[in-house]
Amino acid sequence: MRKSENSKLTQIICNACGRELKVEKEIIREGYFTADVRFGYFSRKDGMRHAFDLCEDCYDSWIGRFVIPVEEVPETELL
Repeated sequence: MRKSENSKLTQIICNACGRELKVEKEIIREGYFTADVRFGYFSRKDGMRHAFDLCEDCYDSWIGRFVIPVEEVPETELL
């Protein structure tokens, strides 16, 4: 869950555990996962949009329950 003041990001709270993530000068200073899903015609949620944020621990717990593991691809960090 994101909170803003005057269009500036001030706070992110993990939707799963409720922990506040570290935000400094609108920059998120730790690992997190954000989702923004729009459901379409063939969904039971047609016309709905879900958005949420997870801290890295909750994300790891969530994907740990997947039957098929996530695909991991090494990334070169860009500065």
